[in-house]
Amino acid sequence: MFESFEELEKGIENCNKCKLCNNRNNIVIGCGNREAKVMFIGEGPGADEDAQGEPFVGKAGKLMNQALKGLGIERDEIYIANVVKCRPPMNRNPEPDEVNSCLDYLRSQVMLVKPEIIVLLGNVALKAILGNDYSITKSRGIWIEKKGIRYMPTFHPAALLRNEQLKINFWNDLKEVKKYM
Repeated sequence: MFESFEELEKGIENCNKCKLCNNRNNIVIGCGNREAKVMFIGEGPGADEDAQGEPFVGKAGKLMNQALKGLGIERDEIYIANVVKCRPPMNRNPEPDEVNSCLDYLRSQVMLVKPEIIVLLGNVALKAILGNDYSITKSRGIWIEKKGIRYMPTFHPAALLRNEQLKINFWNDLKEVKKYM
């Protein structure tokens, strides 16, 4: 585990623990308030994130930003990270070995930020953090508490771009999070 964000960034900087390192432009560590009460965790960077080195800056990120703004949540109030720090090819889901390669980085981020609430964006984040017993369709919108942290699983914003009917659930889940901020 890393004791500071500086150590974490240095540790990730030259990471080659899995094959995702072979095609990356940038490692996408995370961004936002490093003392946030609320942390959002997605699955992995897409093309825009890989190009800019920041999570949730593409279409899905813009959609998430609109929802946050609509609820009066500023992006600099929260911390945003992904399970994997390098872009999976063709935006596919990260494979289990890739997820496992990055979990210590993510655990360090959680330990450094010390959030009270973690919003798990999509099935990959949900399973990586809480285990394979969970699925996003059964768990979304339901508070789950473990080790003093409250988790709110919800759909990944990219899923909303593919299926607009999911937007209301996403909105309602974020409204629940806003209540506890």
